[in-house]
Amino acid sequence: MVSRALVEKIKSFGMTNQMIAEDISAIERRYNIELGHIRGQSETVESDYYPQLDAAVRAEGAMMARHYEVFYSLERSIRALVRDTLITETQSEDWWNGSKIPQAIKDEVIKRVQKELDAGVSRRSQDALDYTTFGELYDIINSHWSLFGSLFNSRKGLEKVIASLNALRNPIAHCCPLAEDEELRLRITVRDWFRLMEK
Repeated sequence: MVSRALVEKIKSFGMTNQMIAEDISAIERRYNIELGHIRGQSETVESDYYPQLDAAVRAEGAMMARHYEVFYSLERSIRALVRDTLITETQSEDWWNGSKIPQAIKDEVIKRVQKELDAGVSRRSQDALDYTTFGELYDIINSHWSLFGSLFNSRKGLEKVIASLNALRNPIAHCCPLAEDEELRLRITVRDWFRLMEK
């Protein structure tokens, strides 16, 4: 028979855990982060299927995740730079529909959005800029050098760095491992990007 004192300790332990879990949930909501204290459905799928994948491929994926994170963050920050600069210039949130974006890029974006709609999947974004390629981002910057030139210290340097980033992006985006030299090139090229913004 379980003693009353033990039952009270178990109840106290359970209540304490519940209060801690609620505090963690409140922190997650407040700061819009996920701390992972509650196992989600994606983790269940991961634990059911992920172990069936080859261990060497999983290790390679974990290594490549670092490169993807760097590139994802850099590309998102370049998009934000383009967006913010054009909003400031046009004094409008509707800058995409004005004359600042070359029509050929707009047409390609329309095709990409329609392709997603035709596939019956959720749109990746409501922001047209998120449908532009890396090369098109460069074309937007280059076609408005009078706006963006003050942000960079060399137009030719920007062209070189963007070309290098675009070449490095392909194996990352298409799930191929980066060679050791290319890992080093990625680190150097990211540094070069930030050097372009030094005055």
